[in-house]
Amino acid sequence: MRYLILGTLLATAAAGPAFAQDTAAEAPFTGPHVEVLAGYDNVGGTQNGRDGLLYGIGAGYDFQLGGAVAGIEGEYTDSTTRGSTTNLAVIGDNAGLRTDRDLYIGARVGVAVRPSTLLYAKGGYTNARFKTIYSNGAGGTTNFGNTTDGYRIGAGVEQKFNLFGPSGFVKAEYRYSNYRNLDVGTTNVAIDLDRHQALVGIGVRF
Repeated sequence: MRYLILGTLLATAAAGPAFAQDTAAEAPFTGPHVEVLAGYDNVGGTQNGRDGLLYGIGAGYDFQLGGAVAGIEGEYTDSTTRGSTTNLAVIGDNAGLRTDRDLYIGARVGVAVRPSTLLYAKGGYTNARFKTIYSNGAGGTTNFGNTTDGYRIGAGVEQKFNLFGPSGFVKAEYRYSNYRNLDVGTTNVAIDLDRHQALVGIGVRF
């Protein structure tokens, strides 16, 4: 009897890793992941929208059932984008806008069109910080920073990639964000900002 029990335990132990590998093979987009992000950033809504470089990190967790994938994700990003507008509150004034950190949390849903390729759409909440320099045109200048809430929607494609072993991946994504009522430090003056971003990500899934 003890030999039977010992044999059963050994067989179970040997089957465990194989079962985990089979599960990963059947659902390659399941589990936690981390990634680095870089790409194009455009902030508009002022007279002179500007382009810049987006960079940051992201993390999330996905669940796969058959060809369907759903997950949650978060990001911390920043960018080099700068912009300005004139005649905002009074003739001759100028408001310069600089981007700062951007926090995002949301969800994504997708379809594994191939075992190694995922098409997805995403949406969620974003909170961005902007720094503003306002000149009233008469020699008065004010520097300040504000945070504002917004929403983000987007779509992308993720491809498994063996740079970091079988769990590595690359992705390409476009997303649109909207921020409303950003106070630029003048009486009763606020602006709405549209943000367009196109990025690539390189990451690993655990």
